[in-house]
Amino acid sequence: MTRADESVRGKSRPMGCGRDPRYDEKVMDREALIARLSGCYVTLPTLFLDEDLELNLPAMRRHVRFLLENGLDGDNAVFLAGGAAGDFSTMTFEERVRVTETVVEETDGKVAVVMGAQTTSTRELVELARAAERAKATFIQVSPPFYFTHTEDDLYDFFLAGAEAANVSLVVYNTHWISANVSLGLIDKLAQIPNIIGLKWSSPWGLDMTFERVLLNFAKHFCVIDNHLQFTASHMLGARGAEFHISNFWPAWSARFWQLLETGHYVEAQHEFGRVIVPFHAFWGEMESFTGGDGYLDKLCIELIGLASSRCRPPTRDVRDKYRDQVRRMLLTFGVPGVSRD
Repeated sequence: MTRADESVRGKSRPMGCGRDPRYDEKVMDREALIARLSGCYVTLPTLFLDEDLELNLPAMRRHVRFLLENGLDGDNAVFLAGGAAGDFSTMTFEERVRVTETVVEETDGKVAVVMGAQTTSTRELVELARAAERAKATFIQVSPPFYFTHTEDDLYDFFLAGAEAANVSLVVYNTHWISANVSLGLIDKLAQIPNIIGLKWSSPWGLDMTFERVLLNFAKHFCVIDNHLQFTASHMLGARGAEFHISNFWPAWSARFWQLLETGHYVEAQHEFGRVIVPFHAFWGEMESFTGGDGYLDKLCIELIGLASSRCRPPTRDVRDKYRDQVRRMLLTFGVPGVSRD
């Protein structure tokens, strides 16, 4: 019996969350799974039809092919389908599954796929995990449930239910700005659940060095994915992935940046970080005064390189008319291929 089993022995399980009978047999080679999860963590935007905001799955297929044809592969990237930048919060359960199926089919095994499985419901998390397995996704991304304040025992049971539900591996995403913060103590408990492979990590800014402490304590056990915008430093401390929005419109740059990190060219990597990532995210911060949500800057950049794109679903507002010229100038300054000057 594992420590994870011991910690929940005697507790009642959430209704409808029976243990998958294969749970004890699915402890695969962790290092192989970590290798599949490592690299550029690409948060794919979900594309819609402008006339009715229904899913535009053919456009998503073209976008995936663009990424695969321009430098991203199973050695340097993993694709997240239906995450926050993928409009998960405005999609139905069935739409989330269809998006994942589409990305899995189009990648055709060339890149591992993560299915976004954020939810406030343990029952839905179980169903999302099972749907991800049916769709042949390798991982699901799970964050603490939002809206209500939950205890650490609540969170542990929530993550355990997702882990036990299906033959997929989990990426735990610390969304501390909208939900409970995942503490170091909870991470230590989650490390005993065999198919929790990834930790998409950021932490509240402060002087306690929590971000760095997690890397120092847990990078040898998890694939830690930097969601804290400290890519060079985190890689030096053992992070094996980083979330790259820029991959969506400039995959070749992302592949090269990741190679700089992997080969220890940290000075050059930090120069590129300052040249591209800092102004990109600073501009995104300015756009937050106009609308909320995620992925809208990615989508506008995709449009500006000549690919089919769309707005996000409401309540996020359409940013394209207001910001198109400014974003075009920014991309031209970076040297992004395919951007027209008018």
